Amino acid sequence: MSRELLTLTALEMVEKFESRELSPVEVARAMLDQAGRLQTTVNAFCLIDEQTTLEHARASENRYADGNPKGLVDGVPVGVKDVYYTPMWPTLRGSRVVDPKPSMGKDSPATRSLERHGYVPLGKTTTPEFGWKGVTDSPLCGVTRNPWNPDRTPGGSSGGSGAAVALGMGPLALGTDAGGSIRIPAGFCGVVGFKPTFGEVPHWPASPFGNLAHGGPMAWTVSDCALMMNVLTEPDARDSQAAPRRGVDYLQAIEGGVAGLKVAFSPTLGYVDVDREVAAAVAAAARTLEDLGAHVVETDPGFAEPLAAFGHLFYGGAANAMRSIGPKKRSLMDPQLVSVAEKAARRSMLDYLEAGNERLALSERMALFHQRYDLLVTPTLPITAFAAGREVPADWHSTRWPTWTPFSYPFNMSGQPALSVPCGFDSAGLPIGLQIVGGRFRDELVLRAGHAYQQAAPLTDRRPALFDRD
Repeated sequence: MSRELLTLTALEMVEKFESRELSPVEVARAMLDQAGRLQTTVNAFCLIDEQTTLEHARASENRYADGNPKGLVDGVPVGVKDVYYTPMWPTLRGSRVVDPKPSMGKDSPATRSLERHGYVPLGKTTTPEFGWKGVTDSPLCGVTRNPWNPDRTPGGSSGGSGAAVALGMGPLALGTDAGGSIRIPAGFCGVVGFKPTFGEVPHWPASPFGNLAHGGPMAWTVSDCALMMNVLTEPDARDSQAAPRRGVDYLQAIEGGVAGLKVAFSPTLGYVDVDREVAAAVAAAARTLEDLGAHVVETDPGFAEPLAAFGHLFYGGAANAMRSIGPKKRSLMDPQLVSVAEKAARRSMLDYLEAGNERLALSERMALFHQRYDLLVTPTLPITAFAAGREVPADWHSTRWPTWTPFSYPFNMSGQPALSVPCGFDSAGLPIGLQIVGGRFRDELVLRAGHAYQQAAPLTDRRPALFDRD
């Protein structure tokens, strides 16, 4: 197996497919082999179907042979998080209580757009049950592990997608993010993950977590995320909350650098305790942006920690999703999910409405903040990856995952675009992420800054040791 082939970006693959230097079938076989070789170690996929994957690859190969490629990602393998509908595969959302029949024969807007553009589906990537937490394990699929150290968590809930991209099981993957579920695994797995503005990427069926939830791309490079955004932002009438299409060419928009941009650097948001090595790596990344010509000012956006309000909104969504699931089926589910949902179900409507008011106040504050600053940069996470199979680190001060993701969930509440891009490693060799946040519908500016940073400080040549393990 060629290491060079497994490390190709999606953009490089398409170029080689067009020149006939490389075949989509060759690529698909190599990535299926890589997935199969490492699946027992990291558990990135809950479903691999070689026959279907190779059928798509052969169809793509024939289109290139005819000089008629189908779209922007024709022949490119993509991992699909198991919350997106795929007509040929069931969607179980990491749960033993989900009936697969209703999902069969259906697609989601993201997979429909990818199909129109000729993608090669690699399989369904793992997620915790209903995507409810920031790590990836479930009663159905077991524990998913970190590609840099299998004893650690890859984060979640898009942990399978993050692990797959890092280990060369595909250059692209789909994730969803209702509290950090794209950015958390991007940070822990050392890949790029982008949560677009709410509504920028159509999503259906609706997430249990309502308009906290965003669909988006995960990739090895920011430019591949931009490529995927050109596909995922195509319109779909099934999402009634999708924003009007803006017609942005994300690949074109990421060029231009950051010179002259006003960037706020908030190391702690004013209240977060950050690991020393994480803080140092992110501060160095902020200096790199300054070296590239951005006007970087250390300042906080000025909101109080919105943890309680987020919990009411997020766990209220979980409770609503489970309202028709009786005790017998609940006994088959993640007991911690059942616990938080049952607790949320006992809260009053006024509690929920009050949380909604806090969310609106946060959104207003950030909208005004971005009148003064083009971008906000923070750590993606205050810590690096901890032991797999746990919701929180050992000896943590809380039992719930949002307490160690304080940089991610506020921007689900505000609906803003946020990108995680690798910015270093700690002394144990675990990745550290830089988060770049923009005003609503400034998605292209966020990606532009991430691309400029990644061009100046690339870590793309460094892969986990597992990548090459025999």
